[in-house]
Amino acid sequence: MDIRALNEFSGIIRRAVDDYGMINEGDRVAVGVSGGKDSLCLLKALSAYRVFSPEKFELTAITVDMGYEECRERLQKLTEFCKSVDVPHVIIPSQIAEIVFSVRKEPNPCSLCAKLRRGALNSAAKDLGCNKVALGHHADDVLETFFLSLFYEGRLSTFMPSTYLDKTDVTVIRPFYYSSEADINGVANRYSLPVLHNPCPANHHTAREQMKDLMKSVCRDIPFA
Repeated sequence: MDIRALNEFSGIIRRAVDDYGMINEGDRVAVGVSGGKDSLCLLKALSAYRVFSPEKFELTAITVDMGYEECRERLQKLTEFCKSVDVPHVIIPSQIAEIVFSVRKEPNPCSLCAKLRRGALNSAAKDLGCNKVALGHHADDVLETFFLSLFYEGRLSTFMPSTYLDKTDVTVIRPFYYSSEADINGVANRYSLPVLHNPCPANHHTAREQMKDLMKSVCRDIPFA
């Protein structure tokens, strides 16, 4: 990766990392890599950032295999991508898709799915000796989660940039906390990242997608908001 690319990626995450003390000397950071644009950009950004970061830290990429047959072969692309950025890749097999859609037949599957994926990822990170788990949530996710909590739970809440989980003794960090989805789309396209298609039956048919559409409407109708 050239110097220009290093500077671009460091600019995406440096402010958030510094503001919230996300990465410390000697950290072992597990990056949750689903194959989507956000997680692939995050892995590439962190792999670049560690080159000149004042804090020396290690990276491990972890992918939770949801159990979709059509994705098994394509997971090899993720392994090849991780190798290209010099990060070891660990695949955790699971039957989350079957549990959510066949066993439980969840009418609103996202909450249970997310809970199971987070549990598998955090447990794997702990087993691998990692003390931090980095996720690709960005500023748009922060806003969408805020409005999801407001409309569906009646409370003002969203996820934090850094959260310690006492049950698993790992800290979840979100280095893209200040970055927009548009910025990340641009990076993914510019570097032709191997983004995998999301096979989930609920993809684009969720409450979060409603919030995404709401944000677009607000930005269009109230530009200064």
